[in-house]
Amino acid sequence: MDFHLFLTLEWLLVFHHSLSKRGYSSTIKINCQTFYNTFSKLYHKDMEINYKDIVVQSPRQKQTIYSYLKMNGYSENFLKNLRKVFGYIKLNGVASNSDVYIKQGDIISINVNPNTKTSIYPCIIPLDIVYEDNDVVAVNKPSMLATMPSKSHFSYNLSGALVARYESQPNFVVRIINRLDKEACGIVLVAKNSLASNFLNQPNNVTKTYYALCDGILTHDYVIDKNIETLINKDGYNINKRVVSTKTGKPATTYVNVVKTFDDYTLVKITLEHGRTHQIRVHMSSIGHPLLGDTLYGGSTELISHTALCCKELSFISPSSLQPIFLNIPFPADFIKLLGNEV
Repeated sequence: MDFHLFLTLEWLLVFHHSLSKRGYSSTIKINCQTFYNTFSKLYHKDMEINYKDIVVQSPRQKQTIYSYLKMNGYSENFLKNLRKVFGYIKLNGVASNSDVYIKQGDIISINVNPNTKTSIYPCIIPLDIVYEDNDVVAVNKPSMLATMPSKSHFSYNLSGALVARYESQPNFVVRIINRLDKEACGIVLVAKNSLASNFLNQPNNVTKTYYALCDGILTHDYVIDKNIETLINKDGYNINKRVVSTKTGKPATTYVNVVKTFDDYTLVKITLEHGRTHQIRVHMSSIGHPLLGDTLYGGSTELISHTALCCKELSFISPSSLQPIFLNIPFPADFIKLLGNEV
């Protein structure tokens, strides 16, 4: 993009906004807007922008585009990114500011992915894709693969693998909907754009079901309702461990259903009401049945070398079709070895 063209467009945006505020004639404003839109096409001609059309229904009197989108659940951060570039918002096909008034039947078009491209380092790692469409991708994450990059997993993590897969897509940002611990395995749902992420993070739009192998024999189902807080050491540092707390911490409820008992361990099916960090691991340890392989919370590594936790089933409402989508993956090989032909 030519820098002088960019400055011209930005100046026109400010000038047009000033004319609107001061009540100048519609002819002057229209000519200014027409000139802006003409050059705006040059500005965006090489940008592959995917727009979503929103038909205005029952707006309030003198309601702006910004107010209408905000009222309909779009986050402040998303709207902020939309406003950064003129042309990311259109009204009836014409580039528009977010403070323009709307009326019944107007069509607001918004860039579904206004964020700048992610800075995560790409990792060349094969991915087991469970499901994919224009809005989401679901990946079967193996155990011992970190979901997000860190100092110790800078060049080997799921997010980096996704960045490499979608490297050709403009403004791709990794938006993990359900993050799994490094040692856990199973379905990880990822939104491909801001709108899908905003939608899927709404309550009840995603349901996850976990299966785990825990130490000992469970004789009945459990509802574990215990607050969870971060464990801080004597020097005031977060040591990446959580504990249950009766007086402080965040509310957390875990539903545990017995599936099958073996000689000295149990297969359980687990759903969550809240979804705190390490929630399943902390709660299972709190009732004396830590997950196999979970050394952080007292689990034994005699039968399996990592935390025996798998997000095996996941369902979600499609952001585009609004239809439910159900995903189910097989148990991993190390689970099958311990389950045999019993499940």
